[in-house]
Amino acid sequence: MQAGDFITDAVVPLNTSRRTGRRVLVEAGGVRPRRGRDLKGRCLTFTQREEIAVLRAQGFSLRRIGVVIGRSPSTVSRELRRNTRPGSAYRATSAHALAYERASRPKPAKLHTNIVLRAKVEEDLKKKYPPEQITGRLRVEFPDQPEMWVSPETIYQSLYVQSRGALKRDLSACLRTGRAVRQPCRKAGQRCVPVLPPDGHRS
Repeated sequence: MQAGDFITDAVVPLNTSRRTGRRVLVEAGGVRPRRGRDLKGRCLTFTQREEIAVLRAQGFSLRRIGVVIGRSPSTVSRELRRNTRPGSAYRATSAHALAYERASRPKPAKLHTNIVLRAKVEEDLKKKYPPEQITGRLRVEFPDQPEMWVSPETIYQSLYVQSRGALKRDLSACLRTGRAVRQPCRKAGQRCVPVLPPDGHRS
């Protein structure tokens, strides 16, 4: 992270989760992002894509390619998977065009497009499971199906943010808070001061 990587790539060599990586990062006081880092995150330059194409054609491993271009193996793997045209070898020109086209399109909400996932989440919400528990259950029930995974934040946004709405709004009543509108938590360190009766003693 200190070198400018994003947390998704930074946790790969440690074989741990983003949540654990984020916790460790917070406990360490965080790091200053590298100046000039591309805010789009994993976007590769055309030069990097050319290097990937050449090295891939020469039979280099994903790890070795990542070392050469200064990116993680997972980034290289994702690039090859997403931006290789079916039935052809990876080419920098077509990959760059595909990536640009994808970045230009708004990404549809996962719970909006995946009907099976949405039905499963709605079913668990009706059982009063919190979004965090639903997320964990999905990973256990569908360990080899990433398309059936969803983050707690995605569930909350689908319930509370109208523009992201994919789940039925009335399901928000199934949350343990029962709120129809999302409310911010108290700030860190802020305490709820109890109101004492006139005699100064708690009842």
